[in-house]
This record gives sequence, structure tokens and C-alpha cells, in this order.
Amino acid sequence: MIKRHPLRQGNRLKLGVFSTNADGGLAITAVPERWRARWQDNLTAAQIADRAGLEFMLPIARWKGFGGATKAREWSFETSTWAAALAASTERIALFMTVHVPVVHPLYAAKTLATVDHISGGRAGLNIVCGWNPSEFAMFGVALGEKGYDQAAEWLEIVEKCYASNEPFDYDGTYYQLKDVVSRPASLQVPRPVTMNAAFGEPGRNFAAQHCEYLFTTFSEIEDGAKHVAEMRERARDNEREIGLYTVCHVVCRETQAEAEDYYDRYALHEADHGAVETHMEGKRSFSASHDKEAYDRYRQRFAGGAGSYPLVGTPEKIVEDMVRISEQGYEGIALSFVNYTYELPFFCDRVLPLLREAGLRR
Repeated sequence: MIKRHPLRQGNRLKLGVFSTNADGGLAITAVPERWRARWQDNLTAAQIADRAGLEFMLPIARWKGFGGATKAREWSFETSTWAAALAASTERIALFMTVHVPVVHPLYAAKTLATVDHISGGRAGLNIVCGWNPSEFAMFGVALGEKGYDQAAEWLEIVEKCYASNEPFDYDGTYYQLKDVVSRPASLQVPRPVTMNAAFGEPGRNFAAQHCEYLFTTFSEIEDGAKHVAEMRERARDNEREIGLYTVCHVVCRETQAEAEDYYDRYALHEADHGAVETHMEGKRSFSASHDKEAYDRYRQRFAGGAGSYPLVGTPEKIVEDMVRISEQGYEGIALSFVNYTYELPFFCDRVLPLLREAGLRR
């Protein structure tokens, strides 16, 4: 059993692998080598990251894809069972579940989260999201509510009570009315596993400042990042808490800058799944506050390349240079995606991680 969760250990810049559980990862592309998210590939990617000393595996919660020629992200593994299986097959890396609050009951979540925490020896984590896609929620007969984060606050309170209470308890809230609740075992982490929230809008940031250890957020340019960090730290201080800021980047790392840029243009422009990109962008623009408003017009390639996240494209040296700048803005970590994780992670780990150590960002 580990003594401290990987996100609470010493590297100045934590690194994780994002979205391997879903077809395409974050890339919406038709290139033949695109990520297919088969189970053996997920297992291989997690074990590569674990051996390299990366801190976390973070899945996306996806129930319905974005169509297009590739039916982008229609194929995806459910995140709690995915995390449990990877927890049994790795040694050090954190395994996160990503949960849509309106469609997952808190008592069920408490049980599954504790299960992953025990399997992993205290490496479980919880990514709490309220959702943005109404057609996806319609599959469950659930409407996309305007006060999702009010519900999330009750939801998380119930999870914490499940672990803290030695006796059955009742809960009478706005969203949940529960009788004689009991859930054992409690998680190994006390009072509960680490939590994160991915949000750019006001309600999500307020929720993270009040309830989560970490916030994932995006920026259009690296120099914009510092204002998000300062603003979130102030929100957390107002709630007598501290919070760590993480971001998301998609990576194309090659021996030469020209090679990296050529491949980025190939998969995210010339061979992007344009129908799926348009569906994804329009849904995000209409129902999500996950990006700066101008990002939808200025950075279409980024949505094909990595769901609108910031691109790290170039040589190992160039990528480290950008990561140093991100760290200097105050970010504690980055979740990374690739077109094909098992093809590209080994080169990234072999070439980028030593340079990050030389830069003082990792041990």
C-alpha cells in the first residue's frame, strides 16, 4: 500500500495520460493509426506510463459519440470498471474514475470508488463532472439541469458520509432523499479519495473551489494561464481551502519540428473527421463553458487535434520548453493525449522525461 496518493507526491510538474478509454482518445481524426481504445491497448498504455513514473491515468466519461465517418468516441469503456482493472495491473500510478453526477447514484459511486481504492492500495481518484451533452443525457431519460453543481455538492456530501458514518444514516436533501444508508468498506484514503473537477465556467469553478483538491482548466495561449491560476487560488482562499491547477494538452513529439508540424497538419487538418469535429464543437459551444469563446473560431485544428486543448507540437526540446512555461504560470500538472498512445508514449517518456528532470520539474 502506498503512503501518499501520486498526485500528492513530490514532482513539481505532474504528468498523466488522458482519454485512453475512448475511441480516438481526444483526437477526432480518420488517420488509419488513430487510437482504437481496445482493452489490450489501454492496458499497455497504462503499464508504459506506470513504469515511466507518470502520476495518473484519467478517463473521459462518454456514453454517446459525435458521429462522423469514424463515429468518434462512440466506443468507450466505463470508467470505474476500467480503473479497477488497471489498478490490479499497475503498481504506482493513480487511477481516476470520471463520473457524470446526474446519471450515477452517489451510493453506487461510493461503493465503486472504495473498491478501486482498495484494489489499488490507495491510488484511486474521482473526477466529478456534471455533463454538457443533452443528447447523451437523453439516453438515460435525464434532462441536463442548470444547477448541476448544486446537485454535485449533495452528491459528494453523501459519498463522504458513506465513508465517515459507522451507523446507517438518513439524508434529506433537494436532490436526494435516502434512508438507512450504509456503505462498507470505506475508502483507504481519508476522508475520501482525491477529487478533481474539469471546468471553465463559473458554477464549475465555484464547486471546485469549495469541494475539490484539483481543477482541470484550459487556456488559449500559455500566457493566459496565470490569470486562471490566480483567480482559482483566490476562490479557494475565500473558502479557506487550497486547490491545485492542472491543464490538458495534446502531444505530437518527433525528432524534428518540421516532422511534428507536418503530422499535426495531417491528422488534425487534412485527415480530420470534419463531421464529428463540427458536431463536437457545436455541442461544446452551445452547452458547455469549457473554453474561451474565441477558441471555437480561432482554433478549429485544436478541436480535431485534442478536443480544444493546448497543442504541444515539436521536438522533445520544444515540448519541454512549453511545459516549463506552463509550470511557470502556476500549473501543477498536465494531462496528455496522443493520436496513438502505445506508439507515441515510449518516445515521449524516453526523450522528454529526462529533459524535464534536467529542467528541475521532475525527479
